[in-house]
Amino acid sequence: MITALVLVVSFGFIMAGAELFTNAIEWVGKRFGLPEGAVGSLLAAVATALPETMVPIIAIVFSEGESGHEIGTGAILGAPFMLGTLAFCVTGIAVLVFSRRGKRAPKITINKKVMLRDLSFFLKVYTLAILAAFIPSHSIKVVVAISLFALYGWYAYKTITDDDEADEEEELHPLFLAKKKAEPATSMILLQVAIAMAAIVYGANLFVGGIEVVAEHFGISAFILSVLITPVATELPEKFNSVTWIRRGKDTLALGNITGAMVFQSSVIPAIGMLLTPWELSGAALINGIMALIMPATVYILVRFSGKLNPRVLISSGLVYAVFVIMVLSGFGI
Repeated sequence: MITALVLVVSFGFIMAGAELFTNAIEWVGKRFGLPEGAVGSLLAAVATALPETMVPIIAIVFSEGESGHEIGTGAILGAPFMLGTLAFCVTGIAVLVFSRRGKRAPKITINKKVMLRDLSFFLKVYTLAILAAFIPSHSIKVVVAISLFALYGWYAYKTITDDDEADEEEELHPLFLAKKKAEPATSMILLQVAIAMAAIVYGANLFVGGIEVVAEHFGISAFILSVLITPVATELPEKFNSVTWIRRGKDTLALGNITGAMVFQSSVIPAIGMLLTPWELSGAALINGIMALIMPATVYILVRFSGKLNPRVLISSGLVYAVFVIMVLSGFGI
């Protein structure tokens, strides 16, 4: 009963934090003149990636023995997989639900340039990260890690400078901390970002703790916890932020929040893993890495050649997630 209450409270913190964050981050973009694609793919994506970024680092640095490396590696691989399957699925469901309620249009309005840029970077850097696991020399892996850091830097630069899309100027909702001011002070905007992030991180930590208790009670292995359960909790900020933006018809921000996080989670975090662990993938870990590429590649091809994205395609991403869960629970690859 107590664990269930903790899970409910953690959801409340994450949802409230996501609402505060999406509101504040839009004002950050407006205040500093950033294009919508950069706000979703960089600011929102990196900021909300903090919970799942800390889990593998803490596991690798502070856990003793091979188990720490196993948990850390599993968390690193689980994050991109969750974003490319479950987060896509939730976003597609949100489009259908809110459109049927008359809250938004049933069609996803995508920015083709932003989507292709993010997915292209993800597919390249994550493939490189997976292939690095087969390199026998750790020194060469260090070079690959440095390359991944550099590639993310290039991605960030391209995101800020190449967004020449003409997003329509839209009146923003008042800042929650300054509802009576048409132009809130920069300090108030940043304060709301900080409060939102604190709520998101605290809620995610509560959720992870609750899930760990459940996993221990049912005897779930550390690998399943790190690859499946922990990323579900730590990826909640991206999901809730995207659902909030989907409800308001801000599809570029919603999808950019997910795809931008995918780029970050497939470059910077694996690079850290290569520096701190042997970075060797096999069995279910390798299968997870490969399956994480399936739906992003599918979406990339559809957007590249049709310029459209059907919400049902995003919903189908959940099937890839379900297949992997069944494989892991049946002991395949473990």
